[in-house]
Amino acid sequence: MKSRLLYIPIVLLFLLSFVECAKKGSPSGGERDSIPPVIVRSVPENYTTNFTGNEISIYFDEYIKLKDLQKKLIISPPLKYPPNITPLSTSKRLRIQIEDTLKENTTYSINFGQSIVDNNEENPFEYYKYVFSTGSYIDSLNVKGRVQDALLPNPEIPTTVMLYEVDETFVDSLVYSEKPKYITTTKDSTGIFEITNVKEGNYLLMALKENNNDYTFQPENDKIGVASEIISLPTDSTFTLTLFKETPAYQVARPKHESKNHIIFGYQGIADSLQLELLSQVPSNFEEKTYKDLKKDTLHYWFKPEVENDSLLFLARNSGIIDTLNVKMRNLYRDSLKIEPLQTGIMLPSDTLKLLANTPLEAIDDEKITVLDNDSIAIPPIMAIDKKHNVANVFFPKTEDKTYQVQLLPGALTDFYEATNDTLTYTLRTKAVSDYGTLNITFENLRQFPVIVQLVDSKFKVIAEEYITELQPVLFKNINPGTYYVRVVFDENSNKKWDTGRFLTRQQPERVLYYPSQLEVRANWSLNETFILTETDRGPAETLDAPE
Repeated sequence: MKSRLLYIPIVLLFLLSFVECAKKGSPSGGERDSIPPVIVRSVPENYTTNFTGNEISIYFDEYIKLKDLQKKLIISPPLKYPPNITPLSTSKRLRIQIEDTLKENTTYSINFGQSIVDNNEENPFEYYKYVFSTGSYIDSLNVKGRVQDALLPNPEIPTTVMLYEVDETFVDSLVYSEKPKYITTTKDSTGIFEITNVKEGNYLLMALKENNNDYTFQPENDKIGVASEIISLPTDSTFTLTLFKETPAYQVARPKHESKNHIIFGYQGIADSLQLELLSQVPSNFEEKTYKDLKKDTLHYWFKPEVENDSLLFLARNSGIIDTLNVKMRNLYRDSLKIEPLQTGIMLPSDTLKLLANTPLEAIDDEKITVLDNDSIAIPPIMAIDKKHNVANVFFPKTEDKTYQVQLLPGALTDFYEATNDTLTYTLRTKAVSDYGTLNITFENLRQFPVIVQLVDSKFKVIAEEYITELQPVLFKNINPGTYYVRVVFDENSNKKWDTGRFLTRQQPERVLYYPSQLEVRANWSLNETFILTETDRGPAETLDAPE
């Protein structure tokens, strides 16, 4: 009997183990729901005409919620006061309460994008659009096309595409302050767009990559793309819009007394010919120096000796524009000479050591500058002052896999105030050629010259470029391993730089063409690629015939 009792706990433990196993293998609940919600009915019905109410109700077969509605909702034409759209949580009813006064005989579309999702699995109701008209018919014309970026291989998304109605009251300045008649957005990086339910007429077609999503053009922050000509609807054409960032119109800011002998003049826009003329009375031995900041849109004005004036009056001249500027003088400390290297560490054999000074440089004493390699062999440097940007350039021949020490003894650099540098020492290094890769590009069907062939990194920073005026291969050497893009800039005005567009004159940016794919450059590897231009690539194409 006792032996039988001993088996009871063992049996119980055995049974419990099956219970635990049963818990671990509990049912998963079936397959995941992948079906989006379905509309049961709408009040009023979609595509209603002679709409006079201020409320729309859309009923679904299951509970829905709104996800990222503010980012995805597009109402065309835009309303001054946004509608009140519910539910805030979940419901089977989507309710739209219109808070604005609707225009007569106008077709409205409310596009929800992918913001309507079911409550459980968030399956989206793809690009649902509710359309109604306050008139007797629904406008049915459309405008199709593609948005591209002037400097990027793909446009940023989403980009807003819009139509301004061109009638007797239209002026270009409306795009800076008033919302357009019709809007849509690009859905993905292809840049494809379609504006629907448009009425017959003439329109300005444009695209905006906005910073604040107010449907107006703010040149300081927004990219714009605009058709060169007014378009007329109906049309069978499709349109390509190229986004660009405008160079702002020239404007000089209020100057600032920065230090004892230093005034800064900030500006925006192109200031290549900016010159300052001092109008105030100053001592007969007064001297001045100016240079442009290397990183900011700023002109630095330095003077000596110190002045007792409460203020100084200047004329600023730039490309025929004259401004009178008054600077209030303050009791400030004087600047002392400081030198900052723009690049240290690893350098390419072709690189120049650039030393930026904070006060105007006047002279270099070559005898007080030494360059030694890691074998203590002296290398004579070539010295020069870039007075446009106040930079001392130290160039010397370099070979691979070497370490160099550059030393500037006291007095090597002298500034406008006869101050000199303390001892400065910089250590530079070159890598072995095998640590780099090379890229050789040959072209087929490239017939428009001159062009700038650029190698840009994954952040679209220009790493190297070549300017060519005839068909020839381009070789990029000493490339750090990584992924790169190759692009061709068609330099239409032969000024050896890319020029952006301008909205008011409908000037398009200079065309940029990318090699079809990213290129991976490896160490100790030579990459040879052929860039084949198609018939479309060889010339600009703003309007393309629609396929039949």
